[in-house]
Formats: sequence, C-alpha cells, structure tokens
Amino acid sequence: MSNNKPNILWICTDQQRFDTIAALGNEHIRTPNLDKLVSEGVTFTHAFAQNPVCTPSRSSFLTGRYPRTTGARRNGQMIPADEILISRMLADAGYDCGLSGKLHLAPCQKMVEKRIDDGYRVFRWSHHPHPDWKENEYAQWLESQGYNWKDLYRPNGKPAFAGIPADLHQTKWCCDQAIDFIDEDRNAPWLMSINIFAPHHPFDPPKEFFDRYDPDKLPDPDYVAGELDNKPIFQQVDHDGAYGGMLLGFSKMSPHDRREVTAAYYAMIEHVDDNVGRLIRHLEDTGQRENTIVIFMSDHGELLGDHGIYLKGPHKYDCSIRVPLIISWPGHFKEGLRSDALVELVDIVPTLLDSIGMEIPVRVQGKSFYDICMGTADPHNHKDSIYAEYYIGQPFHRDLKEKPMVTTIRTRTAKISSYAGLDTGELYDLQADPGEHKNLWDDPEYSDLKMDMLKRCFDASVLTQDPLPVALADW
Repeated sequence: MSNNKPNILWICTDQQRFDTIAALGNEHIRTPNLDKLVSEGVTFTHAFAQNPVCTPSRSSFLTGRYPRTTGARRNGQMIPADEILISRMLADAGYDCGLSGKLHLAPCQKMVEKRIDDGYRVFRWSHHPHPDWKENEYAQWLESQGYNWKDLYRPNGKPAFAGIPADLHQTKWCCDQAIDFIDEDRNAPWLMSINIFAPHHPFDPPKEFFDRYDPDKLPDPDYVAGELDNKPIFQQVDHDGAYGGMLLGFSKMSPHDRREVTAAYYAMIEHVDDNVGRLIRHLEDTGQRENTIVIFMSDHGELLGDHGIYLKGPHKYDCSIRVPLIISWPGHFKEGLRSDALVELVDIVPTLLDSIGMEIPVRVQGKSFYDICMGTADPHNHKDSIYAEYYIGQPFHRDLKEKPMVTTIRTRTAKISSYAGLDTGELYDLQADPGEHKNLWDDPEYSDLKMDMLKRCFDASVLTQDPLPVALADW
C-alpha cells in the first residue's frame, strides 16, 4: 500500500454519554477542543453502541459485526480467535498499527487480557489506572517516574473525589504514548488507537479539573419519582445500588452527592478534552493533520443518575447506548456537518474501509456512512432503526432468578426493549416522552405500536445473523 493513504487517529473514551460536549448543547461543560473538532468534521448526533457494556460493544465496533455474531456477548467472555479486527485488516494492507490504554476484548478480572491476532505492532496496555497487574504499562511508567500509585490516589469514601494529578493521569499517559507512536520514523500510513479509561467510574478526575465545577450549579439527574414502578426488576434493583446492588445507589445518595458525581464526570471529560487538543496540535505541528482521519467516540454511555440509576447494566436508555461520534478528515470530509441520521458503531469499520479504498468483506455487517462524510448523501438518513442487545446469560442478582436477555430497537420516534423469557418489557414514545420516563408496555392504547416494534425486534434478531456462509461440516 502506498503511503499516501490517510493515517487514522482513533480516540475512544470509556462510558461517555452523548450529551457531554459543549458545542452540541451542554451548557455546563467545557470542551473547547472537541468543539473545534465538531466545527472541523462530521458529527453524528444519533450514534448508538450495540451493547451498553465494554467487551460486546468493543468487539462489535472493532469488527463491524454485531455482538451476537462475534460471540462476545458480555464482559467476561473472550472474542473468538477467528474474528478479524479492523487493526488486523489494516495491518495486512500495510498500515502500522498501535494501541494505548485498554482493549477489553477478553476477560481481565484478576488476570491479564489475552490477545488474538489483532494486528497491533505497538501495544501499550493499561486496562485501567489501578495497578492490579504488573503488566499494566501505565503503572510501570508511574513507578519509573518515582511515584507510587497508592500514595497519589487517595479516595475519601465519597462517590466523587479528586484523583491523581493531571500530569500523572492515565489519560495523559495514553496520549503521550500516542504522540511517541506518531513520531516514529516510518514509510507507511498508521493507525493509532487510544483507549482512555475516563470518564469510567470511579469518578476521580484530577483535582485541578474537579475544582472548576461547582456541584450546586449543575442540574439534578433526570429522574421522575416512581418512574421505575412498572419497569423491569433489574432497574429497581440498580436504583438501590448499581451492578445488581453492589455500587452507587441513587436512593442512598443525597442530591448534593449526585450533583458532585456529575461535576466529577464532567471534569474527567474536560481533562480528556485537554488531551485531545494536545493530540490535534501535535498532528498540526508535524504536518500530518491534513492526511489524518481523526475519530472521537466512546464505547457506550453512562446513566449518571438519570432514571434513578448510575453506571451501566441491562438498561437501554439513550444515556446508556447513545454516544458522541465525530469524524474529521480535512479537505475530504465535510466541515461542520451535523448529521442526525441513525448510525451504529458497527458502521465505523465499513466507513474506514471505504475511506481508504479497501473492499468491505462479506463478514462485515455494518453500513458505511462514508458518503455522508463526503457530503454526497443525505446527512439525515442512514438507517431506519438501530439495534442493541444485552445477553448476560446469568442471574443479575443473587436474590433473582431472572436473567436480563434484552433486545432493543430504536427508531426516530419509538424504542422497545424486549426481555426474553419474561413477561415484561419497555416501550417509549420518543416524540411525547424523549426522556423515556413513561413505560407504555402495558398501555392498551399503544398495542399497535408495541406489535410493530416487537416485529422489528424479531426481524433484527434474524437479520443480524452471521452473513458468512455455514461450512458443510456444520450441517
């Protein structure tokens, strides 16, 4: 491959919801560098993850295939060795590929993540900042600088607190590794994948960023008292403690505590923004900005107290599955374009392949939005609906027998979540109730809409089957 192909700088945060960029309407947060990227590129305001937790979402958007197809359907599962990541595709085509931060395509609970043949030549692995593993390169770097993580990191028992200083933070370290990779001498295009742990919980931004936000000037979470009464039991459990009752419980927090968590979350994102600015300026200073596709996105969202729940789980509210997605390529993609088309993160792989002139393999299930980026297609139409799933396959809580096996379809005007094996579900009229507070599942006036959306759910479960032909040996 000739070296006139574009470089790719792919920045992925962890657990950042869609409504966290100032230029896109959040008047409480400061994101000047992301605002600039919005003005320079194409912003998809309705981009959706295919799963609200890490491994299935990442396995999906890195292959262009739905979670149920990859087989990595929940955290704690490993992506099968025969799945092919976009980094492997690009490496085979002559790209030099690097990664910093987390990957999370395999179990990493009390064990180091195993890799498949992922195509990354440079692999600076740090699943999260906490020094749980000696292989955590961020922790190794911190120690090499003469610092002990435990001496720097002093949680005070509150839901939100000041963490490690900005210059020693994992967010900055991830971006430093990217800059080192970008500066390598090579005669080939490159892909650098930066996977920052922030703004994932615990909510622990650098103090200098935390101090910029006054919790008492921030809005309360979007929760209507009693709204969970006719919603699935999993949400009622998480109201008292996220992750099946184990972590932050909305019902146990004061209003100030909740706003303080929002302040910490915004501060973490502002710190991310500060480092995004560093990366873009480095591309400009080294003369590479014009020939680099920059992607900014997140793997899934964060409930942040909305609906009386924190963190994530089998909950398909927009704040859980709708994420920021900005893509910029100066001189090629439209500048300042805001598309409200329904797009899925599974669509990123075919879009990148289209952008560099590579054929899209049959196995890829996403639909390229390259023409929207180029300004040659209607920017407000891409798909009629988005599909998301959550198949954990095990009890949600020690006191519950029910398993949250959830299939979700969202159109522009409605959303349904069908819970397999249970006589419960969620149905929302997004025109009358954009905040998704009133569950219409059992409302007879909406029976026709419910049947139509259930048919869409069934169709999606069939149409997202693996497009690869079944081998004769499997018959």
